[in-house]
Amino acid sequence: MTRYGQQYGPDFTFLGVDRCDLDDESTYADADVVILGAPFDGGTSHRPGTRFGPQAIRMTDYLPHDGSRPSLAMRTDGLVDLRVVDAGDVEMYSGDIERSLPKLEAAVEKVTRAGAIPVVLGGDHSIAFPDAKGVANVLGHGRVSMIHFDAHADTGDIEFGSLWGHGQPMRRLIESGALRGDRFLQVGLRGYWPPPETLDWMAGQQMRSFEMTEIVHRGLQECLTDAFAIATDECEGVFLSVDIDVCDPGHAPGTGTPEPGGLSARELLDSVRRICLELPVVGVDVVEVSPPYDHADITAALANRVVLEALSAIARRRQDAREGTRWDPAQPLLAGRAGAIPEGHIPSHHHTHETHDHAPTEEQS
Repeated sequence: MTRYGQQYGPDFTFLGVDRCDLDDESTYADADVVILGAPFDGGTSHRPGTRFGPQAIRMTDYLPHDGSRPSLAMRTDGLVDLRVVDAGDVEMYSGDIERSLPKLEAAVEKVTRAGAIPVVLGGDHSIAFPDAKGVANVLGHGRVSMIHFDAHADTGDIEFGSLWGHGQPMRRLIESGALRGDRFLQVGLRGYWPPPETLDWMAGQQMRSFEMTEIVHRGLQECLTDAFAIATDECEGVFLSVDIDVCDPGHAPGTGTPEPGGLSARELLDSVRRICLELPVVGVDVVEVSPPYDHADITAALANRVVLEALSAIARRRQDAREGTRWDPAQPLLAGRAGAIPEGHIPSHHHTHETHDHAPTEEQS
């Protein structure tokens, strides 16, 4: 079967990485990461348009699409130090959610069985069900935890008469047995949904949800530390699901259900980097980028950087494991380079002062 490419638009890859074809295992047999597009918005409850998200995330970057991105933060190149390939989009008809989601699950499962990390570009958040389940089908049901960044819990039951939609994937994952409720961590919730009965269900599943009020009061890093302890207990790996609406609409306007009062772009990028550096991440999705509602590509650019931060940190984690080192995020950017100023040293400056004759002041005379 010929490579499908992108469902909407020309067949280009994420920042110029090599192509692969899921029907030809030799094209991704040595891959560390396989990027998949999920151009689906058939699960949206409000503003659509996320079917165009994969294309926007792949392309939105002011630098050349040359398959290289050296990270200033991690001192790695996630697109070079890792073998990253792009399988193009999975064909997903937004008018048939019950047919489209299983196709994505099969693609993610195939990538995971090949030993690669699937990075899925959405698409609305209904794709989190096939994404996480596809990974768990390989690593074991109940053996993969979830760290879920979102303004919304996505734990609804029946919405608009359907079990499937972007407000329900986390409930379906837990009900399926693929993921455990007590290993489900949510970060950034806020606003006015879900209703009390849904919160009761979440509590019964022993989910841990960090709402923005708690995050502001305790600090994001402390909340993440708590989440990490839970996520790594009795689980083989962590699936990271990032709904771009976890950020305040001022930082991510191009999304379907914007909710004011969220994280900043900086906080999200720092969090993704820390997660992928400190935890055994086995799958990632980035969802709910809706280009028709974006302004100046703000949201697409942020989503592109979420992917790059994840890859850069995974590369650093693997490098540290190989070399027996531990990355220090506090070190100066130029540390270790020839001519760099030693830490804590204040350079002295020698100036040549020219002597000038000046007329004496009134006090001097």
